[in-house]
Amino acid sequence: MNENVRFDERGLVTAVVQHATTQQVLMVAWMNAEALRLTLETGETHFWSRSRGELWHKGATSGNIQRVREIRVDCDEDTLLILVDPAGPACHTGQESCFYRRLED
Repeated sequence: MNENVRFDERGLVTAVVQHATTQQVLMVAWMNAEALRLTLETGETHFWSRSRGELWHKGATSGNIQRVREIRVDCDEDTLLILVDPAGPACHTGQESCFYRRLED
Protein backbone atom coordinates (compact mmCIF):
# COMPACT_ATOMS: atom_id res chain seq x y z
CA MET A 1 0.00 0.00 0.00
CA ASN A 2 2.90 2.38 0.65
CA GLU A 3 3.45 2.70 -3.10
CA ASN A 4 0.01 4.35 -3.33
CA VAL A 5 0.82 6.96 -0.66
CA ARG A 6 2.68 10.21 -1.30
CA PHE A 7 4.55 11.26 1.83
CA ASP A 8 5.52 14.93 2.12
CA GLU A 9 9.06 16.31 2.30
CA ARG A 10 9.18 15.39 6.01
CA GLY A 11 8.18 11.81 5.21
CA LEU A 12 4.66 12.27 6.61
CA VAL A 13 1.12 11.82 5.37
CA THR A 14 -2.02 13.26 6.98
CA ALA A 15 -4.33 10.65 8.50
CA VAL A 16 -7.98 11.50 9.17
CA VAL A 17 -9.48 9.00 11.62
CA GLN A 18 -13.21 8.40 11.36
CA HIS A 19 -15.56 6.19 13.38
CA ALA A 20 -16.48 3.32 11.04
CA THR A 21 -20.09 3.10 12.27
CA THR A 22 -21.14 6.68 13.07
CA GLN A 23 -18.88 8.35 10.47
CA GLN A 24 -17.85 10.94 13.10
CA VAL A 25 -14.38 12.40 12.50
CA LEU A 26 -12.43 11.47 15.61
CA MET A 27 -8.99 12.96 15.06
CA VAL A 28 -6.34 14.02 12.58
CA ALA A 29 -2.77 12.83 12.98
CA TRP A 30 0.32 12.11 10.90
CA MET A 31 1.92 8.88 9.78
CA ASN A 32 5.35 8.10 8.46
CA ALA A 33 6.07 4.88 6.54
CA GLU A 34 6.81 2.98 9.77
CA ALA A 35 3.55 4.08 11.43
CA LEU A 36 1.59 3.02 8.35
CA ARG A 37 3.40 -0.32 8.24
CA LEU A 38 2.67 -0.98 11.92
CA THR A 39 -0.96 0.01 11.46
CA LEU A 40 -1.34 -2.39 8.55
CA GLU A 41 0.46 -5.21 10.41
CA THR A 42 -1.31 -4.88 13.77
CA GLY A 43 -4.75 -3.66 12.71
CA GLU A 44 -4.49 -0.84 15.29
CA THR A 45 -3.57 2.78 14.61
CA HIS A 46 0.02 4.00 15.00
CA PHE A 47 1.10 7.56 14.29
CA TRP A 48 4.14 9.81 14.18
CA SER A 49 4.26 12.51 16.86
CA ARG A 50 5.68 15.66 15.30
CA SER A 51 6.14 17.30 18.70
CA ARG A 52 7.87 14.34 20.38
CA GLY A 53 9.59 13.04 17.25
CA GLU A 54 8.55 9.44 17.89
CA LEU A 55 6.08 6.73 16.93
CA TRP A 56 3.03 6.24 19.13
CA HIS A 57 0.39 3.54 19.31
CA LYS A 58 -3.01 5.12 19.88
CA GLY A 59 -4.38 3.84 23.18
CA ALA A 60 -1.14 2.23 24.40
CA THR A 61 -1.37 4.10 27.70
CA SER A 62 -5.09 4.99 27.87
CA GLY A 63 -6.50 1.72 26.57
CA ASN A 64 -8.48 3.67 23.96
CA ILE A 65 -7.12 1.75 20.99
CA GLN A 66 -8.55 2.11 17.51
CA ARG A 67 -9.13 -1.11 15.57
CA VAL A 68 -8.78 -0.45 11.86
CA ARG A 69 -11.56 -1.59 9.58
CA GLU A 70 -10.36 0.06 6.39
CA ILE A 71 -7.79 2.53 5.11
CA ARG A 72 -8.57 4.69 2.10
CA VAL A 73 -6.30 7.08 0.21
CA ASP A 74 -7.55 10.25 -1.45
CA CYS A 75 -7.34 11.01 -5.17
CA ASP A 76 -4.03 12.90 -4.75
CA GLU A 77 -2.62 10.03 -2.65
CA ASP A 78 -1.48 12.48 0.04
CA THR A 79 -4.15 11.97 2.72
CA LEU A 80 -5.39 8.80 4.38
CA LEU A 81 -8.88 8.16 5.74
CA ILE A 82 -8.76 5.50 8.43
CA LEU A 83 -12.08 3.93 9.42
CA VAL A 84 -11.88 2.53 12.95
CA ASP A 85 -13.81 0.92 15.76
CA PRO A 86 -12.65 2.94 18.77
CA ALA A 87 -12.35 1.37 22.23
CA GLY A 88 -12.91 4.74 23.90
CA PRO A 89 -12.47 8.48 23.44
CA ALA A 90 -10.12 9.61 20.69
CA CYS A 91 -9.16 12.94 22.27
CA HIS A 92 -6.55 13.24 25.03
CA THR A 93 -9.08 15.50 26.85
CA GLY A 94 -11.46 12.56 27.23
CA GLN A 95 -13.83 13.79 24.53
CA GLU A 96 -15.12 11.26 22.01
CA SER A 97 -13.70 13.35 19.17
CA CYS A 98 -10.94 15.94 19.02
CA PHE A 99 -13.46 18.14 17.16
CA TYR A 100 -15.76 18.94 20.08
CA ARG A 101 -15.36 22.75 20.04
CA ARG A 102 -16.93 25.24 17.65
CA LEU A 103 -14.87 28.08 16.24
CA GLU A 104 -16.33 31.30 17.60
CA ASP A 105 -17.53 33.88 15.08
